[in-house]
Amino acid sequence: MVTIRGKQPPTLEQRVLYFIQEHHLVSSQHCLLVAVSGGPDSVCLLYILTKLQAELGIRLHLAHLNHQLRGTEAEADASYVSQLAQQLGIPATIEQRDVKAYQARQHLSLEEAAREVRYTFLTQVAKSIGTDRVAVGHTIDDHIETILMHLIRGTGTRGLRGLQPCSRWQSSGNSLTIIRPLLPLSRQETADYCHHHQLTPRIDTSNLSLSPLRNRIRHQFLPILQSYNPQVVEALLRTGRIAGDDLAFIDKEIGRLWGEIGQEQEGTVILDKERFLELPPALKRHLLRTAIEKLLGNLKDIEARHIEEIMDALTKPAGKRLSLPGGLVFSIEYDRYLLGPDPAALSPFPILEAEFQLKLPGETRLPSWHIEATILSREDFTTASFIKEGLKGKGIKGIGLIDNDFTAYFDLNKTGDKLVVRVRQPGDRFQPLGISQPKKLGEFMIDAKIPHAWRQRIPIVSSPEQILWVVGWRIDERVKVTEGTRQVLCLKFERG
Repeated sequence: MVTIRGKQPPTLEQRVLYFIQEHHLVSSQHCLLVAVSGGPDSVCLLYILTKLQAELGIRLHLAHLNHQLRGTEAEADASYVSQLAQQLGIPATIEQRDVKAYQARQHLSLEEAAREVRYTFLTQVAKSIGTDRVAVGHTIDDHIETILMHLIRGTGTRGLRGLQPCSRWQSSGNSLTIIRPLLPLSRQETADYCHHHQLTPRIDTSNLSLSPLRNRIRHQFLPILQSYNPQVVEALLRTGRIAGDDLAFIDKEIGRLWGEIGQEQEGTVILDKERFLELPPALKRHLLRTAIEKLLGNLKDIEARHIEEIMDALTKPAGKRLSLPGGLVFSIEYDRYLLGPDPAALSPFPILEAEFQLKLPGETRLPSWHIEATILSREDFTTASFIKEGLKGKGIKGIGLIDNDFTAYFDLNKTGDKLVVRVRQPGDRFQPLGISQPKKLGEFMIDAKIPHAWRQRIPIVSSPEQILWVVGWRIDERVKVTEGTRQVLCLKFERG
């Protein structure tokens, strides 16, 4: 055993204690949940935490889940963990869940299904005992394997960090803090610890299967890499540290920029297009990841290719949409980018599902609109206070919107009294106020920079002959109020 200046090297318990203290893993916890599979890593973790609980000021609660994938072997694991908890005098929650059934329902890989079921179970147990975190037995070997998995899957720089001392797991409204006190230890060290203390942990034979990617990395890929470079483990750890340092700096910049460029509204992230495009590519990528993580709670299904697809689309015309994992859609508008499950959710216009006849004069109530129609004589219209303010110094050559974008005035003789409210239809044409020739309604909406997601929601006031008003934007030139107008139709739209 090597000594330094006459001092013994720290024990495994001391190394774990220093690591916990350095990263503040349990600084404010009174109770800590410990996930114990029954294997060497988790058994080592449990015994070390048992020895440290007085110094850390915590009490432990053990959790074990039978995934119902390994038959009698899994049942024996549960029995072993139960006996272990009794020997140590630690309360335990031991349950079983049908991972195969969950996999079928959710259409996931077996590994993904097992992970979601396991962490959902741990979240529920943690909540029941009054804590928000769980200690798991991940070692430095798991850290290296994770870096390689992320490299193979192309998850980008963030994936190269590997496992972190502390991370957050979120899914379907569940949230849990995961701490990894054994990250400074190797898998061999945990096995040696169990042997030295005469512990007899269980061996999971499924870890020998080459079906899971992690097992293939462990048993095949990593040994091949070591044949090329015997120091590849140190190289991977160094890469993870550098990636972590770089990301810490970038995350700090993202925190500073978020308030200037991004905001979240109605479950949708809004990014200022002009400012976003001015950013360096590295900050763009990480700001996109931050936005996605805010919405989904994690980035487990987001790969580097998804971010690159967005990057390639940033300068595409307004109306471009990209579908992403988790039901998210990235949409390009004229002056902003939208990221969310439904870009139309930010539209000020509710869904209009049918065609409605307007009552003239009178009130018409739609599912989401209240429309008031008033007929004014020329004299009443000319002397009204709104006309004095709206046309001060202009004379009456022809007017459209006076009070606001949802109130408009028309020549009743030109509109007729058979009016409807509907959404746009194929082939619609429209002559916007001030324009000499009709144009396609779609072209007008493009010229007016109306967001693509809004267009099918905008109310259109129409007569049997023509469109009269694109509500919120422009009336038709052919139905404007002029000096020859005898009766004025006023339409006022209000949300309701």
